[in-house]
Amino acid sequence: MKKYVLAIAVALVLVLAGFFGPALLKQLSAPAVVAQAPSTQAQSTGNTLSSASDSDLVASLESAVESVYEDVSPSVVFIEVTQGVSQTSGSSRSRQMPQFQLPPRQGSGSGFVWDKQGNIVTNNHVVANATSIKVTFSDGTTAPAQVVGTDSNSDLAVIRVSVSADKLHPVTLADSTQVKVGQIAIAIGNPFGLESTMTVGYVSGLQRTLSAGSGNGPSYAIPDIIQTDAPINPGNSGGVLLNRYGQVIGVTSAIASSTGTSSGVGFAVPAATVAKVVPALLNDGHYASSWLGISGGSLNSDLAEAMDLKSDQRGVLIGEVVTGGPADKAGLKGGDRTITVSGQDVQVGGDVIVAIDGHSVSNFEAFVAYLANSTTPGQKVTLTILRSGREQQVTVTLGERPAQSEE
Repeated sequence: MKKYVLAIAVALVLVLAGFFGPALLKQLSAPAVVAQAPSTQAQSTGNTLSSASDSDLVASLESAVESVYEDVSPSVVFIEVTQGVSQTSGSSRSRQMPQFQLPPRQGSGSGFVWDKQGNIVTNNHVVANATSIKVTFSDGTTAPAQVVGTDSNSDLAVIRVSVSADKLHPVTLADSTQVKVGQIAIAIGNPFGLESTMTVGYVSGLQRTLSAGSGNGPSYAIPDIIQTDAPINPGNSGGVLLNRYGQVIGVTSAIASSTGTSSGVGFAVPAATVAKVVPALLNDGHYASSWLGISGGSLNSDLAEAMDLKSDQRGVLIGEVVTGGPADKAGLKGGDRTITVSGQDVQVGGDVIVAIDGHSVSNFEAFVAYLANSTTPGQKVTLTILRSGREQQVTVTLGERPAQSEE
């Protein structure tokens, strides 16, 4: 029994060390002065003090999380959406067949207050194709909302409500580039319509990519996605992922699950992306993302060997080049044959991008992140590529990502 108590105590110390910082860790790990007479009474007193100390630690942790919830939950809203459906059943050519208008779809999600002007940030997929939007605040106040701007490429949107200023509690953004794996992650949203729900976990991964857009148009990758094991479920989309200070480190957007519910792997669009995209949506109604016009993936040892390259060569293998796109105009080449690697068909033989503007890129995720964070449409960039094993440089003028179809 003692070993389980010790394990729990150690785990609690580790949690609290991450939550309250190095000062507390130093305090907790400081050597204690113990009397040399371990009498039964002294041992009993020691156990009592230890229990009291553990209780204090738990109470401190609970108090800190409670404070984050109390401070931020008024900023998180519940969003209900009606999406129009134009499809009908029956044949329009036959008068004998009755015509039925399918009922509109109902959906819900989360959002958070951006400013005192009534602007609210959420996921684009929460409000896409909405014919009506209703926002409910934590105190029960409801208001209709209008779409201000959307960006399907980052899965972000801004909607606006008209309510009194005392209902509006803007969030504070963190610098998500400083987030580390292992830090506390607190999610607040409305899973399954359960308003103002909080879950707690850790940042479990960084620099993930998430596919944006599920319609008939092209699909793009959102870079620098934050992964968390804080439970995220349908309805959390558009809510907040917070650090221990109650600052927003990301917008909860998706989960990896075979059941449609939390499996311990959730994803959030980073605050750094929010900080760039939202002001553009407020000013222009859209955000212009850089576009190269390629599809591909990371070069690994199997693919490198298939292309007669060194097995440790890394970079971005171009599979296909979009006709008429920036890469095509610059003369970049896609794959010319297909091989099967680990049961997957892969286009090989194309150019391999190993650097952009002198910055080495070892994988597809790093390349997409550089395009998103360090370039703008119309900018000229110099790509260092390998073509038939030989290094050369190609100058490309970046374009703007084409709009995606929502249907």
